[in-house]
Amino acid sequence: MKVNLYIPTLNGGSRMEEVVAGIQKQTFPIHRLVIVDSGSTDGTLGYLQGVAHDLMTLDKKDFDHGGTRHLAVTNYPDADVFVFLTQDAILENPDAIERMVQAFQSNPKLGMCYGQQLPHRNAKVLESHSRLFNYPDKSQIRTIEDRDRLGIRTISCSNSFAAYRSQAYFDAGGFPSDNILGEDVLIAGQMILKDWEMAYLAEARVRHSHDYSVAEEFRRYFDIGVFHRDNPWIFEKFGTAGKEGMNYLRSELAYVWKNNPLLLPKTIASLAAKWIGYRLGLMHPSLPHSAKSSLSMHSTHWRKHK
Repeated sequence: MKVNLYIPTLNGGSRMEEVVAGIQKQTFPIHRLVIVDSGSTDGTLGYLQGVAHDLMTLDKKDFDHGGTRHLAVTNYPDADVFVFLTQDAILENPDAIERMVQAFQSNPKLGMCYGQQLPHRNAKVLESHSRLFNYPDKSQIRTIEDRDRLGIRTISCSNSFAAYRSQAYFDAGGFPSDNILGEDVLIAGQMILKDWEMAYLAEARVRHSHDYSVAEEFRRYFDIGVFHRDNPWIFEKFGTAGKEGMNYLRSELAYVWKNNPLLLPKTIASLAAKWIGYRLGLMHPSLPHSAKSSLSMHSTHWRKHK
């Protein structure tokens, strides 16, 4: 199987050195490394000197989470497996990509898979909990039959480290454009509805986490609410996120109480910010356009949708 690896970049900073090192130590040969840069000015591309890669460039204002990735695939489609990585995700084990390839080879119905995300070293308590909750140590296969049991978690995934069988990718229509985020969830849902299977592979690991402030959590969850409001078929086909949100709340409070009780006030504020932001995102059609831009983490989305 041929593997193409695609990474969108914009001012990735010094962490790019670790990202590149993680790629270079992979045991499975990468047929083509495709970098899609949106105008980095901090020397991001310098970390790729001496590394064979294909470079696409675009203006920052033209970046689109799904559309840009789809453009990269259509420009460089010469692979059996398309792997996506973000500029802050560091491949942890040398056989991470090989594990994904093996999953496709052993299961012809597998359309996509995504790896385990570990918190960055020296990560803080809240960002560590997020990764532990969403990325457990046990791998699993999901099919259309799981939606009654798992609900919306059936199509949980992340393009921070995910791989797609080329046939399944195009069968599902590729990544959709013009969404504020969530292109990975959308294509996962379409694959499941077309009877492809998806896998969570705990054996394929990256280091990837974010230390968000309370305000940043608000804006991120506002965008998630917008995403769900703009794609109602997700709830119609897979159920709502309500129960999952309560599970996360209980888990985070228990984790913080055990590891650093002094963080409970910030934790409660963060959880409240997430809830308020998400509810506002769901009702975004009734909000003034100027308000949406200021409430959102991805303000460029609103400049393109005036």
